[in-house]
Parts: sequence; structure tokens; C-alpha cells
Amino acid sequence: LRQFAKEEGIGVSTLYDWKSKYLAQSDGEIVLPKNSSKCSWSSEQKFAVVLETAALSEAELNEYCRKKGVYPEQVKEWKTACISGNQTSAQVKQLQTAERKADKKRIRQLEKELRRKEAALAETAALLVLRKKLNAYWGEDEDN
Repeated sequence: LRQFAKEEGIGVSTLYDWKSKYLAQSDGEIVLPKNSSKCSWSSEQKFAVVLETAALSEAELNEYCRKKGVYPEQVKEWKTACISGNQTSAQVKQLQTAERKADKKRIRQLEKELRRKEAALAETAALLVLRKKLNAYWGEDEDN
């Protein structure tokens, strides 16, 4: 504790106090949390977790995740990554083609809507210009 306190710049008495409080809460059993950082797990470990949790219910998955120190969302992301990693190049091409086709269709729809709105805006601007010219010709005030 003294070495850790010196490295981290924390008072030794503070660390002893935290330790005693933690031991009082955990019935004398020291249980350190596992590192749940995504980048600390190797791909083999992630795959093993996906395999182990494949047949678990939601409650069992949550319990498993608490024991391993990971979140259920992480396990679901890892499962998706495993599934996408096992797709053949033909399947990947097919998915990309479908996505491109949907994107092109959406772009065409947006361009059509943009042209319609630009035409409406141009028409409104032309009507305003004509109204001002007509009012100027008749000598009327625009506020009337």
C-alpha cells in the first residue's frame, strides 16, 4: 500500500481507511473487479465468451457478465462481430450491393424533393418580384 500510495500520490492513511471500509462491506473477502475494458480482451477471449453465452437466457447472461466483469452490450457487440467475420465474400458483396442500391434510391428521392422545393421557391420569388413591380406601377404602398 505504501508503494502504491507513493506512485499515485494518495495518502497512506487514506488507502488504509478505504481498505478497512471495503473489507467491512465485503465481509472480509477481497474481490477485485476484473478489467472490463474492451481493448484488454483478445479476439480469442471474446470469441470464447460468445460461445459460452450463446445458449444463456437474459438473466443468466447478466449473471455471467457480472462474474466476468463485462457488460451484456459488449457481449452482443462481440457476437455481431463474430457473425460478420464469418460471412463469405459473396455475402459481403451482396450486402454492400443492397446497401448501395438503397442509398442510390434514397439519393434520387432527396434530389427529386430538392428540385420540387427549388421550383416552388423560384415561383414564390417570381411572384414577389411581380407584385412589387405591379405595386410600383400603380403607385400603391406595399403595406396595404
